[in-house]
Amino acid sequence: MPHTNMITLDYGSGGKKTSALIENLIVPAMNSEELSQLGDGAVIKGAEELAFSTDSFVVDPVFFPGGDIGKLSICGTVNDLAMCGAEPKYLSLSFIIEEGLAKADLEKIVRSIAETAEKAKVKVVTGDTKVVEKGRGDKIYINTSGIGFLKHRGLSPKNIRPGDIVIVSGTVGDHGTAVMLARNRLLDADIKSDCAPLNFLTERLLSAIPEGEVRVLRDPTRGGVATTLNEFIDGTELGIELQESAVPVRPEVRSACNMLGLDPLYCANEGKLLCVVSGEYGKAALEAMRADEAGKDAAVIGDVTDSFPGKVIVRTKLGGTRIIQKLAGAQLPRIC
Repeated sequence: MPHTNMITLDYGSGGKKTSALIENLIVPAMNSEELSQLGDGAVIKGAEELAFSTDSFVVDPVFFPGGDIGKLSICGTVNDLAMCGAEPKYLSLSFIIEEGLAKADLEKIVRSIAETAEKAKVKVVTGDTKVVEKGRGDKIYINTSGIGFLKHRGLSPKNIRPGDIVIVSGTVGDHGTAVMLARNRLLDADIKSDCAPLNFLTERLLSAIPEGEVRVLRDPTRGGVATTLNEFIDGTELGIELQESAVPVRPEVRSACNMLGLDPLYCANEGKLLCVVSGEYGKAALEAMRADEAGKDAAVIGDVTDSFPGKVIVRTKLGGTRIIQKLAGAQLPRIC
């Protein structure tokens, strides 16, 4: 009996079923003139300077509170481009689907991709689909690549100076905690991933502050805030001092992390950014971020110093200090 509601190997053959999948499901959902040409690549308008990024997504489970692998794939690449100071414009989209995936699940993922791309004001303009035998994958993997037009230049950790401040755009650890609980079916907690596009938040921030006063932007995904901050000052004479009490963490996330033996500073985020800003413009940066829905919980969490070269120090709520280093090993594999 044919499995009419399942993705089979035929859908990856490049034949009729492949064409039907692309032309009847993916192309209509994306509403993109460029994608509808169905060429090997997409011809798009250029600019003097482009930003380009690519990422692959293997999150497990593919559906989790607050999002799914489709939403995540768009947000991940859009946010990477935004952190470069670019306006994200065009994405490629490639699926590797395991034989046996329910069509309903694929349809849900594609709808999520389309809705998120529309929200972020980006277009999916080219892509690819492959199907592998059952047992040779895990439901579905997605790769997205993105191109953006560079609007704000000079963002780099090399620009960080003593006296700069560190701002996070909202609560930390939401995504990693939500995925871990969903994967292991632990707790009945109201914890959702923060998965969201950040390009409008970054544009608001960078447009409000003179060029060069925002030193660097990053989205602290795998390895979380702790790892990202360590990457900023690796191999330099600078240090970063965090105030533990200033780091925004949802109470339910903190409770779940305590139960699981995790530190929210190391948990992945998919809808937050870290920025280092000159002390002079810290207040203006904070105000600009809080004016956007994606940055309404933004907070100053620390500053840059030359007192602890190459180290990130946390001032604890009890008045002590501890050093936080890059994440060693994988706290949670397949988090994105």
